[in-house]
Formats: sequence, C-alpha cells, structure tokens
Amino acid sequence: MRSRPAVRQDDAVNDTPDPATMREQYSPQDGGLYESDLAPHPMQQFTRWFKQAAAPGSPLAEPNAMVVSTADAEGRPSSRTVLLKSYDDDGFVFYTNYGSRKARELAVNGHVALLFPWHPMSRQVLVTGTAVRTSRSETEAYFHSRPHGSQLGAWASAQSSVLASRAALDTGYAELTRRYPPGTTVPVPEHWGGFRVHPESIEFWQGRQNRLHDRLRYALTGPAWRVERLSP
Repeated sequence: MRSRPAVRQDDAVNDTPDPATMREQYSPQDGGLYESDLAPHPMQQFTRWFKQAAAPGSPLAEPNAMVVSTADAEGRPSSRTVLLKSYDDDGFVFYTNYGSRKARELAVNGHVALLFPWHPMSRQVLVTGTAVRTSRSETEAYFHSRPHGSQLGAWASAQSSVLASRAALDTGYAELTRRYPPGTTVPVPEHWGGFRVHPESIEFWQGRQNRLHDRLRYALTGPAWRVERLSP
C-alpha cells in the first residue's frame, strides 16, 4: 500500500475549523412539508419550488445549479455541478461535451442522479432516473441561444481531457474568436449536445428542527406516481 506523506507539525493549525461542531438549526418559515402540500405530479411540485428558488430576493445565486452524479461501467461514481437548462413533464435537460467524463459514463451506464442543493432555503431536491440524448434540433436551438463566447467555448474545450496548459486553452479560444467574430454564426459542434434525465423518483427534502427533516418522495410505479414519506 502506498504510504501517505507525513503532515508537518507546523501544518497543524490550532484554529482550523472543526466540522464536527458545525451545525445549522433549521427553522423553515412554512413549518415543514406535508403530503397535503404536494402537487399531483412531481414536475408540478418542482415548478412550485423552483419558482420560489428563482424569485427576486431569493438567497440562491444559481437556483438552476445541480449536482449530476454518474457512474462508469464498473460502478465507480463521479459528480460535478451542471446548470439545468430546461425541464418539462419528461424530465430535466442539461448540455455538455459528449466527450466529457459524464457523457462517456452515461454512454455505458445511463443511470444518473441529480441534486439541487438549495441549502439557504433549507431545501433539497433529489432525482434519480435515466439519461438519453436530446434531439439534434433541440440541441441546435439551445446552442444558438447561448452567448457568443459560450458558443466558442464549446469548441475551444475538449472537456475532461488533459490540457497542456492554460495558455493552450486561451490560444485556441483566441483563434476561434478570429475565425468567428461577434455577429457571425457559430456552427454547432457534433461533439456537443444535451441529455434529458427521465426521472424515476423525485424527493423533496425540507429541513426541520432537531434533524427531523421532511422527506417526501414521488416514485414512479408503471404509468403512475406514488408519494411516500421517508424517515430522516
């Protein structure tokens, strides 16, 4: 077994925060989450919470930020933060380079988990499901709605690949800027597109006092959704 390098004595700082002492006492203004509060369909319930998360004055900087967790063919997991770009009754959509780690893993293992960490609101939304690629027309429509610089970025970055240097990335981007100056049409890369996560379960988590949180989960059974309360 490979030994770990020893920690020098002067690296042990006495005022290092102790995570064991860090705790937040939740006190949601609405008093909790009950079955009678839920919409009939989980995506309707997500819309309710998402509207509140994105409302003016919300404490969330990026309410559409979500943690996407995938696994490779051997079941080894990986996670990263991605921005939700659309959602409907069929699921949640995000875009990426199809050569990225997450896309490669989804190609061999379509199971995926999403987490919306809305901690300032004492809420989380947890999704499990399977991911499929969006249509090319849907991908193209979204790509052309992106800022010009983001369109160029999709070409400049071979996402998740080893990069020689920051300078190499910047040089490639500068070359693309000369080739496609503002006002010109940037073609959609063949290696770039979307995934739609079709949910199989969606859990709505509401923080409560004394760690007795509310956890209500919609679970798909055949064509219908059932709601079940989970112990915190």
